[in-house]
Amino acid sequence: MLALALRLARTRLTASLAVLVAVLGGAAIVTGTGVLAESGLRSHLPVDRLAGAEVVVSADQTVQPSADLAVALPERGSVPAALADELGELPGVDAAVADVGFPAAVLGTDGDVVATTDPTTTGHGWSSLGLLDDPEVTGTRPTGVQEVALDSAIAAAAGVAPGDTVRVVLAGRPVDARLAAVVPAGAGVLVTDDRAAQLAGQTDTVDLIGLQVTGDVEAVADSVRPLLPAGTIVSTGDARGDVALPEAAAARSLLVVLASSLMGVPLLIVGFVVAGALAVSIGGQRRELALLRAVGTTPRQLRRLVAGQASVVAAVALVPGIALGYLLAGQFRRLLVHVGVLPDALPLAVGPLPALAAAALLLLVVQVAARCAAWRTSREPVTQLLADSRTGPRTPSPGRHRTGLLLIAAAVPLSVPPLLVQSPIGAASTSLAGIVAAIGLALAGPLLLRRVTGRLARRLPAGTSAPAWLAVANLHGYALRSAGAVTTLAMAVVVALTYTFAQTTVIDATAEETRAGTVADATVTAPALGGIPAGLLGAVQAVPGVESVAPVSSTAVLWPMRVLGEEELSGGPALVLPPTGAGVLDLDVRDGDLADLTGATVAVGSDAAAARDVGIGDQVQLILGDGAEVEARVVAVYDRELGFGSVVLSADLAAGHTTGGLADSLLVRTDGDPATDRALAGLTDRPGVTVSDGGVAGDRPAAPPEVWINLAVIGVLLGYLLLGIANALVAATAQRRGEIAALRLTGTTPRQVRAMMRREAALVSGAAVVAGVLVSVVPLALLGLGFLDRPWPSGPGWLLPVTALVVTGIAFLAIEVPTRAALRVPPADALATQG
Repeated sequence: MLALALRLARTRLTASLAVLVAVLGGAAIVTGTGVLAESGLRSHLPVDRLAGAEVVVSADQTVQPSADLAVALPERGSVPAALADELGELPGVDAAVADVGFPAAVLGTDGDVVATTDPTTTGHGWSSLGLLDDPEVTGTRPTGVQEVALDSAIAAAAGVAPGDTVRVVLAGRPVDARLAAVVPAGAGVLVTDDRAAQLAGQTDTVDLIGLQVTGDVEAVADSVRPLLPAGTIVSTGDARGDVALPEAAAARSLLVVLASSLMGVPLLIVGFVVAGALAVSIGGQRRELALLRAVGTTPRQLRRLVAGQASVVAAVALVPGIALGYLLAGQFRRLLVHVGVLPDALPLAVGPLPALAAAALLLLVVQVAARCAAWRTSREPVTQLLADSRTGPRTPSPGRHRTGLLLIAAAVPLSVPPLLVQSPIGAASTSLAGIVAAIGLALAGPLLLRRVTGRLARRLPAGTSAPAWLAVANLHGYALRSAGAVTTLAMAVVVALTYTFAQTTVIDATAEETRAGTVADATVTAPALGGIPAGLLGAVQAVPGVESVAPVSSTAVLWPMRVLGEEELSGGPALVLPPTGAGVLDLDVRDGDLADLTGATVAVGSDAAAARDVGIGDQVQLILGDGAEVEARVVAVYDRELGFGSVVLSADLAAGHTTGGLADSLLVRTDGDPATDRALAGLTDRPGVTVSDGGVAGDRPAAPPEVWINLAVIGVLLGYLLLGIANALVAATAQRRGEIAALRLTGTTPRQVRAMMRREAALVSGAAVVAGVLVSVVPLALLGLGFLDRPWPSGPGWLLPVTALVVTGIAFLAIEVPTRAALRVPPADALATQG
């Protein structure tokens, strides 16, 4: 059976090439997605500053819902400081080093701020040197509040040496200090341990405890675990790197979420392209398969033969496809770093599991698609199969048509979520609905095309040219073949429109809500200092013409809720506002008042409030960004949830639960006088301070980063889809050599053949664009209604015409090139080759 499958594959190289390209691209997409998922589960940040501590004790930076993946926490938690003395007495522990971090920055001799990896936690106590691997110290340890130590990289960038005076900003407080020592790179800015605890605001807790161990590290780790309070973990080996920067390690969990979200539509597209390529391949082998049935091959054997042939071709494509997938994952990681979703220090975890999963999944898809494509051929009576062996079946299956119509109908309820949930998750259903409808169109397409072309043929004018008449007759007579070309091109139109407009609509709707809700005229930030320094708020308030100013931050909040008896966590970014926030932000409050954001209080978005049935005065249970479980009272419900998130925390509630403790920015509303703007701009004379026009709430982007990621994914999917379509069209056209030869023998000139094929290409591409637009209308209309209160989405106006031009160009090239190649073969030779 395998030998026969190989011989069949060699006789139809063009069709086999279409299958090979489809599987190769599919393997690349699935492997790349798998690498991202594996990296989210197994990758770790470099150990770096904790290399000298073989065992690290820290707060658990994850929350585990009852039946889901653990959710990473971006804000640093803490552990009891007294635990260090207890752990230091354990057998095998040489020393227990407690560490705290606080915002710190250093000014160079030129007055500029020296860049550091994370200004929010650059400051540490002197004892943290014990966490380094073999630290070397030049100078002496700091002994008072006017002395600091700097790591060698910062000292070199600042141009200072031991004994020099250096200006530092510690937890937002500027001070001129004496440089007591220079320590190894990566240590940061060091002060006395008491001073560090004071600056971090942690007297009874520390960020982590590093244990210097002699002997068996795992044995010591096992002895430590029973002594730890709940919510505390032990890390050894590579896992220590995640402890150093939990906010960066939290981004790792996003890889799993992204990989999961990216698997749905891409897998549907991969299956669609592979199935289309296999349908073309089997269509070109109908005569051989009919002869095999005639000599006694059973339907089951025929399906096994077709599946075996497809699997052989797929196996050849898997190796380069999987290799390409690893390269694709690397490029995708660079994109994630560029948009700020992933820290540059987090590497990809490269292992064999994604390759094995991709191979197994693609082989399964090929097997199922091949057997489905061969089902009708294997079940037809031998006489009918032989009769149709050259032309293919003329009558579409009624069952297939009904299934297609059901899928098109099912796409309507799939399009509804944007009306109910205005979020990227709600918008994602738009593209899924479009894909489902396009698959339904592929199933119902033959009968629909047969009816449309039948009516067109009856209405053709009497003077219609022979090539045009033949083109319409071919589409009508070979509806199955023609519909395959139309629906695959329509799929490209659907993907381009629904996927792109879903993202651009979210971007524009988010930006519009943010603009409408921000009444501030300027934003003051100091990212290089780790947050807004002390005294800057008062300086801004003292500027003549400033009417309102509020310190604003961004953190993360998890909101537990029970669904079908199981606990689920919905989380996302949350603003931190003081009572004065109402003077710079208009969240379109429909009940309550933002001025009441004092103490343990929150404001919630109207959609979130409706989903959980909460209102003014109700108590809600939340998990803050550091894992702390709090109970807060709802004091306001607002409508601009898309632009500002589902939850707004009071500054009092968030105090002590963010990593740096400083505000991210100051939102400033002025009287609009240019003199006021100039006075605010003068604040940039302060080192590290920036002033920008307009207000930005905390560090929230104009749109969630996953939206930009999805836009990049569109390019990859469209490239794969269009390549697969082009190959399938080339293969399908190449299989019509016998048909073209017969036309030439009846007197049709090569010019007339080319004219006929070009008209076919025009009809196919035109039908594809119209069908793709019609299939996309309902999902896009509901998307626009949900996000923009209008029945059309937001996005570039050139997208549809450019998509139509690309689809038309591919159709013409994929049909024109093999047609010209077929015309170069003498008709008699072409018919002899066809057998």
